[in-house]
Amino acid sequence: MSDLDAAPLHRLVDGFAVDRHCPSISWGLIVDGALAATGAVGDVSAQTVFRIASMTKSFSAAATLSLRDEGVLRLDDRVADHAPELAVLDRFDSARITIRDLLSMTSGLPTDDPWADRHLDLTDDEFDRIIATGPVFAHATGDAFEYSNFGYALLGRVVRRATGQRLQQIITDRLLRPLGMDRSTWVQPDHDDWAPPRQWLDGAYTDELPPLGDGVIAPMGGIWTTVTDLATWVNWLDEAFPARDEPDDGPLCRSSRREMQSPQRYAGMRTVRGVRSPFSYGYGLQVADEATLGTVVTHSGGLPGYGSNMRWLPGRRVAAIAVSNSTYAPMFELTARLLDELDAQGLVPKETTPANDAVATAAERLIALLNDWDDDVSDELCTGSFALDEPVERRRVAAAKLIAETGRLTVRSIEAESAAAAIVRCTGASGAAVTVDFLLAPAPPPRIQCYDIEIDGTASDTAG
Repeated sequence: MSDLDAAPLHRLVDGFAVDRHCPSISWGLIVDGALAATGAVGDVSAQTVFRIASMTKSFSAAATLSLRDEGVLRLDDRVADHAPELAVLDRFDSARITIRDLLSMTSGLPTDDPWADRHLDLTDDEFDRIIATGPVFAHATGDAFEYSNFGYALLGRVVRRATGQRLQQIITDRLLRPLGMDRSTWVQPDHDDWAPPRQWLDGAYTDELPPLGDGVIAPMGGIWTTVTDLATWVNWLDEAFPARDEPDDGPLCRSSRREMQSPQRYAGMRTVRGVRSPFSYGYGLQVADEATLGTVVTHSGGLPGYGSNMRWLPGRRVAAIAVSNSTYAPMFELTARLLDELDAQGLVPKETTPANDAVATAAERLIALLNDWDDDVSDELCTGSFALDEPVERRRVAAAKLIAETGRLTVRSIEAESAAAAIVRCTGASGAAVTVDFLLAPAPPPRIQCYDIEIDGTASDTAG
């Protein structure tokens, strides 16, 4: 992208690698839906394979939703409905664990990163012994958000019982291969272009223990992949926005992809690079609401020897991806700073909703009505309830007063707030800035139930 100044980005990553003791970093930035810049620290590239740990959860969630969409399972099914051996998890004075609980981290199981990260190769027999003896719980099921890797191991067992296939295979067949993510696997690469796990210990880099294999817990964090493949994944998730009446070829429908990226459970306040924001958990993804950037979808990954993060602004075609081969490297901070730099360069679009035909038509007709009032047009454009709230004759007088003050209005922009509401920014013939916001009623055909007018940022007493 010609407008992107990559030099500050490279300096940012280079400095971060030194400060946070990362022997190598591979990173990429998506702008306008394209991989606009990539870079690396160390002997790696955008094609080098790293293990992405918990970023795997978004793949597990997407595959599970695809089974939901086919009717193989329902999110509110009890896990024991599909895997009867899991019935021992149901406890007195607690809701029964559902698939939705596993996806959204509300099963009640405790946070388990240190333990789970060392048990990726857990066998079925070991898993069964844990279940039979009864796992520890942190909360009653459904009562609170608590991040659980073991919950995604349970998800893998449920899917296997429901389909006869491991969740890993379903992800490969339904997502990785159809999307062309050919460098993404569940096992350590059999080639040399992969980053071995390292850690910073006592002032020096040392080798971590060899990576664990593909076991029962792998649906929570087992995927090996590259920045280039992750760019495909992020773009595919982001492409689900906005909702629209166009062909939807999958491999998971757009509405289900948006569902993954919608808050399902509030997870508290989090601070990233000094910015404190409310966080929620979707399905395999986190959702933040930042004061400057707006809605941010993200997920980190951390394992002994690896750290990773992907972060994007849904519907705005902007994202940052970073992976490192250092134990729990805080790539979430790096991707946030990369997006901040893009914002500083003016490359982050505002968070907007495209105006659909109904909203755009209503906006144009409303401004035309204010310019040249006609009672019949008003009756056709506005609901009967609006006429009761504000008599037509009063609205006619208010419109005449508005135009006398500002001159005839010309529409500058229509900014949809939803598929039924918009802000119309206008300029009067006098040069005055006029803002008109309106809301459509639910009953068809689309008609305006109310509108408000501001002149130069001040509420007008001529509003209808």
